[in-house]
Amino acid sequence: MKIVSVNLGERKEIDWKGKKVTTGIFKYSVDIPIFLDEEEVRGDAICNREHHGGIDQAVYAYSVKHYDYFKELYPDLNWEMGMFGENLTLSDLEETAIHVGDTFKVGDVILEVTKSRQPCMKLGVRFNDMSIVKQFWNTTMCGVYFKVLQTGFVKKDDVFELLKSDKTKPTIAEIYTQKRAQKA
Repeated sequence: MKIVSVNLGERKEIDWKGKKVTTGIFKYSVDIPIFLDEEEVRGDAICNREHHGGIDQAVYAYSVKHYDYFKELYPDLNWEMGMFGENLTLSDLEETAIHVGDTFKVGDVILEVTKSRQPCMKLGVRFNDMSIVKQFWNTTMCGVYFKVLQTGFVKKDDVFELLKSDKTKPTIAEIYTQKRAQKA
């Protein structure tokens, strides 16, 4: 698994159906290394600290392979890396094989898997279609939040090296499926 794109977003205020929405979901690929700090990605806007950022959600990663599924549903969108609000777009992130607590070294950084992402209305804002929220929920392609155990810079083409995995802990897909069932 390697980094295909590092992505940052700015605070953006938009008009969504007559309502003012402030969001940082509009992330775009950058050609410089990004710094993964203890509670956030430096230089990336976090507009809702209750649901984003913090120790257990410092970095959000999503698989470029998942893009293909959603491109079929939204062929007319201008597809760019960072489309799902992820800080790191990875080559092959598989939620059914990554366990809570798995630890990776990437560049000088050490990351620990903490939780799945739950989609909110801002994903619908990004796609300009609220249907994406339910479609996202109905897959296990949710992406992964990481805790930063050792801070530092990462960049495109950096490789994730698995340091530790505990297969007795639930996978991200299992956690996500349980949360989806609770919401139903």
